[in-house]
Amino acid sequence: MLGIDTNVLVRFLVRDDESQFEKARRLIRREIVAGRRVFVSQLVLLETEWVLRSRYGLQKGEIVEVVSGLLDANDVQFEDEPAVEEALFVWKDNPVGFADCLIGARNKRQGCSATATFDVKASRLPGFISV
Repeated sequence: MLGIDTNVLVRFLVRDDESQFEKARRLIRREIVAGRRVFVSQLVLLETEWVLRSRYGLQKGEIVEVVSGLLDANDVQFEDEPAVEEALFVWKDNPVGFADCLIGARNKRQGCSATATFDVKASRLPGFISV
C-alpha cells in the first residue's frame, strides 16, 4: 500500500496542472494494477478538504461528493474509514467544519465519552460538550 500526500491527492482530484495530474494518475494506476491500494490518512483528508474549500472554492456539497466518491472506491483506503464516513454524514447537515466532525467521530471511536470544546457551533454536535 502506498500513502499519498495532500498535493498528490489534490492534483489528481482537481486536474489543474496537467503534468502533475498525469504523474499522480500514473502513480495511482501503478499501485492499482499491482493489486495495492492507495492510503489516505486523516491528516491528508483534513488538509485536502481545506485546500478544496479555501483554494479552489468548492462548496460543502461538492466536497461531500468528492470524499464520498473516494470512500466508494475499492482502491482507496482511509485511515479509520468508519470515522471518516460518520464525520462526512454529520458534516453534510451541520454548519460546523469538517475537522470538528472528524475529531468528534474519531474521539468517539477511541472510546471518549464526549469531546470538550470552546467552539459554540461544535458544542451543538452530538458527542460534544461546551467548556
